[in-house]
Amino acid sequence: MASKAKAKDLAKKESWIWKNLLGGAAFIVVLLIVAALSLRIITRHGKTVMAPDFTNLSVKEAQALAKKENVGVKVVDSVFVRRLPGGVVYRQLPQAGSKVKKGRSIFLTINSVVPRKVVMPNLYGYSITEARAELQNRGLNLGRLNYVKDIATNTVLGQYVAGTEQHAGDLVVSGSTVDLKVGVGKEDNETIVPRLIGLKYVSAIDALHDRFLNAGRIQFDPNVRTYADSVNAVVYQQEAEGSAKPLGTAIGLFLTLDEGKLTQE
Repeated sequence: MASKAKAKDLAKKESWIWKNLLGGAAFIVVLLIVAALSLRIITRHGKTVMAPDFTNLSVKEAQALAKKENVGVKVVDSVFVRRLPGGVVYRQLPQAGSKVKKGRSIFLTINSVVPRKVVMPNLYGYSITEARAELQNRGLNLGRLNYVKDIATNTVLGQYVAGTEQHAGDLVVSGSTVDLKVGVGKEDNETIVPRLIGLKYVSAIDALHDRFLNAGRIQFDPNVRTYADSVNAVVYQQEAEGSAKPLGTAIGLFLTLDEGKLTQE
């Protein structure tokens, strides 16, 4: 009788252990499901919108557009572009047309009312991508990529403003265009010209730099009369789309304010 009772107690204990193990496992599964659903809601998984184009808008106009398009805006920097009205958006990140999550903040660089000077960074040895990011962080613009023979392809060898070499620590006007001397070797010296149709002027220049190319002849339609117009103009025709070209090749662009021309390719 004692052994039967002992076996019965052992069976109950094992049953209790299995029930607790199964209960614990079920609890963990439920926690994982809840966590996954919560993360999906918090990150708004799959709910993306197209980043609006804030260029040439005042900060107030940009805020109104951002609210309408379910994104946010933050002014993070300013430059000085003499021909552009003070206080309007000059550049944004992410760029217009990029897919972003709802509620994401778009970082804006506005045109300052008065010029200010910034410290020139040391770009020697940087890649093109790193150099452009550093320039933008300082409120400066990447200009021409002038390639010279060197074993370090796409590595910065010199930095210039208006033809004058600039050194780390020099003061330059915010918004200045910085041209770079860049190395190119015997191999990996070609790139593919991207499609630029529909992009605004600044975005088109950025897209060319992404492929280590330069803007060549820029032709604006007669309806582009002011600098503000040129910022808003879009590319409706370009040279060499999709073809392989040497690094640093200048690509001609044709821009207009008439978006109807985009359908006339």
